[in-house]
Amino acid sequence: MQGLKGIHHVTAITSSAEKNYEFFTYVLGMRLVKKTVNQDDIQTYHLFFADDNGNPGTDMTFFDFPGIPKGSHGTNEIYKTSFRVPSDAALDYWVQRFERLEVKHTGIKEQFGKKSLSFVDFDDQQYQLISDEANEGVDSGIPWKKGPIPLEYAITGLGPIFVRIANFDYFKEMMENVLQFKEIDQEGSFHLFEVGQGGNGAQVVVEYNPVLPNARQGFGTVHHAAFRVEDRNVLEDWINRMENFGFQTSGYVNRHFFESLYVRVAPQILFEFATDGPGFMGDEPYETLGESLSLPPFLEPNRAEIEEMVRPIDTIRSTITFTKE
Repeated sequence: MQGLKGIHHVTAITSSAEKNYEFFTYVLGMRLVKKTVNQDDIQTYHLFFADDNGNPGTDMTFFDFPGIPKGSHGTNEIYKTSFRVPSDAALDYWVQRFERLEVKHTGIKEQFGKKSLSFVDFDDQQYQLISDEANEGVDSGIPWKKGPIPLEYAITGLGPIFVRIANFDYFKEMMENVLQFKEIDQEGSFHLFEVGQGGNGAQVVVEYNPVLPNARQGFGTVHHAAFRVEDRNVLEDWINRMENFGFQTSGYVNRHFFESLYVRVAPQILFEFATDGPGFMGDEPYETLGESLSLPPFLEPNRAEIEEMVRPIDTIRSTITFTKE
């Protein structure tokens, strides 16, 4: 059967869709490619930030569940999301940008031979920028051409996701024997796994940590991470594979923008398998992606009801000329 191709997307929880839109648009310079609702909870926004065309492997998405409390970081969670930038020099640019915009960061560090810059947003959601300077493997995406970041420094896609786990032996066996990742490096309690063509776009960093209390999900934490599969046929193979290994699964789910399978692989760790297509370009023009409320066909008859439930958010950017600085 065909293996996983790399990271597809990461979905996290925010306390404010408005602040989230501002941070990703004006600070990080990622493009909002879809403004829609959680298909399982239609009063909740679901925002998709990605590269210029919304390519798979580039999107970070957010729910804003009404009334959800702040989460707490700990063990047994997907705790950090990486974004790829083209070079080490790009990290120098981002340090200066974060200083100017008062974004909390750690400064540039190195792990597994790659330079990175960790930072947090207003919810204490944890991220890092990772340099593609010496990277080989899965291609990255295309930076948002009309965004506020000079293209030679801009975010191009997703890098490694970070998982903290208390039962490392189980998780390693699951990653290698079930998901077909390979452990390729180790630094202390951190273990680097990769799949497919490898590189920053196809890696998971697993931190063995039996000391911290269990993480608690809420705003400021990751809801799930998704891996890329080629198409529906490959997805069906993965449904069969995960069920044959004894995992309870969601079965096939059509998310309209991609087709999915959800599997809880460990306590509080939810993985999704998502197809590369159809993508985000089918129902809106390229020029105005993410500016209107987009609904999948099965929710379209309820548009009036949904638009009354979700507050309006102004996401029009096609009329703005950003200064790249």
